[in-house]
Amino acid sequence: MQREHQKKASCKVVRPGEPVPGKQALIYESGISAETVGATGIHMQLATLPPLARAKAHMHDTHETAIYVLSGHSCVWFGENLDQHAEVNAGEFFYIPAGMPHLPYNPSDTESCLTVIARTDPNEQESVVLLPHLQPPGTKNA
Repeated sequence: MQREHQKKASCKVVRPGEPVPGKQALIYESGISAETVGATGIHMQLATLPPLARAKAHMHDTHETAIYVLSGHSCVWFGENLDQHAEVNAGEFFYIPAGMPHLPYNPSDTESCLTVIARTDPNEQESVVLLPHLQPPGTKNA
């Protein structure tokens, strides 16, 4: 039973805000989060990878991430030493388990990649752990 002094949750429409750079050097538009609606277990936002953009190596220590590519395509290096590689195209989903180092990038020199990202962390940037010791694998192809 809810106590009288606790705020009762309600439904809310959220319009994406102004694009802002995140810790990992991607461009985000906030959506559903602790900050925007008081979410306690989920976060959802839009992320744009401009042509040739490359994020900083990072992980989300205790939170899972699900990504859906709306347009364009993205590639991602992942694994303990960023030694695994995947390409994700428009209309495809990509899953990143908690604690998995990863480094997404956009290989296109002409087209942005627009994604919807959902994470089990309700905060917009709290679970981002930058991994500066992991260097991009360079230009090798997977």
